[in-house]
Amino acid sequence: MYFKTSDNLNLYYEVHGNTSSSKAIIFLNGLSQTTVAWSLMLPAFQNDYKIILCDFIFQGQSDAVGDFRDFDQHAADVYGLIDSLNIKKIDIAGISYGSLAAQHFVLNYPEKVKTLTLLSSFAHKTSYFEAISSAWKRALETGGYSLMLDVMLPTVLSENYFDNPLIPINVLKSTRKGMSPDASSLNKLMEATYQRGDYREKLKAIKTPSLIIHGEKDSLLPVHMGKAVADSITGSKFEIIYGAGHTLNLEAIPQTVKLIKEFI
Repeated sequence: MYFKTSDNLNLYYEVHGNTSSSKAIIFLNGLSQTTVAWSLMLPAFQNDYKIILCDFIFQGQSDAVGDFRDFDQHAADVYGLIDSLNIKKIDIAGISYGSLAAQHFVLNYPEKVKTLTLLSSFAHKTSYFEAISSAWKRALETGGYSLMLDVMLPTVLSENYFDNPLIPINVLKSTRKGMSPDASSLNKLMEATYQRGDYREKLKAIKTPSLIIHGEKDSLLPVHMGKAVADSITGSKFEIIYGAGHTLNLEAIPQTVKLIKEFI
């Protein structure tokens, strides 16, 4: 299904689970993910929750035209979607890139949010993070998404995952490459992160009950970056999943689901 954004673009979304439930949850994708990324987590919520998934503009089946969108614009798109579905208040969960959109959403539309869950999140950039981002960008410019994916995987999946993959690495690569976003779209998505400044001070204004979940073996965003998010949000809970890397909605599904369900 598609929702028309305020600038008349098509935002792709799906509704799953118990569509008659008064409880609703939305999951927001990581940078190169699509709605498919949440498929293994859906069964845990489908009986009790109306589940909303969506692709940001420049992701998946959504439109990929125009200039880059900052996280306030992504948040506005999500707000419009939720409002169009007549959902008064929602539990919101985002991973990595999607967690940044969730941060902006809760600050811009606090009246819409029941709880906030941030997976593999961050609020400031380090020299180490900038170096990894630069490598991704260079790989994208040089060899497209195929090369970028080869460079990305060792930083977004833990060593444990490579040793014991839920989905074999070669299958994961071929599947992701088969759904590969074009270089222009990825560049526009990444521009939002490049343009975003240190957000730690702004997070102090969040009053919504918040849970931050981080993988112990996250190579892209070391644990201290997730802890900085938790430290900035008064009263938030911070949970570490030991042995897990960055992509928690793939390599730590039972642990992540358990933490979210207990929290919300």
